[in-house]
Amino acid sequence: MSEGTARAAGDASSVTDEAARERLRYLRGSIDNLDAALVHLLAERFKCTQQVGELKARHHLPPADPAREAAQIERLRRLAEDAKLDPAFAEKFLNFIIGEVVRHHRAIADRTQEGAAEPAEPAAG
Repeated sequence: MSEGTARAAGDASSVTDEAARERLRYLRGSIDNLDAALVHLLAERFKCTQQVGELKARHHLPPADPAREAAQIERLRRLAEDAKLDPAFAEKFLNFIIGEVVRHHRAIADRTQEGAAEPAEPAAG
């Protein structure tokens, strides 16, 4: 390989490397944006499930609803398949979320029961 050919190959390589680095920066920026959106979506979801937990506790409903959970898992598996996402991964992800939600619901129920068990303060006056 002549010096000119070697230099041209090196220049092409650096251009390709720079293009690859730029594409990598772009893709990582997109991933960062998607991660932020996922966090915000999860926060909104947990705000809703918090309200569900409070409603269940007030009406003495169980923190977990296995029939609903099974239906949600099946629904999410179908959505994952349609989206070309591994359904097993989607199920693991939802099971993790469900576990957290049930844990929160149990904590809400415990706090609600503790509050109901405490005697009322006498009225001042």
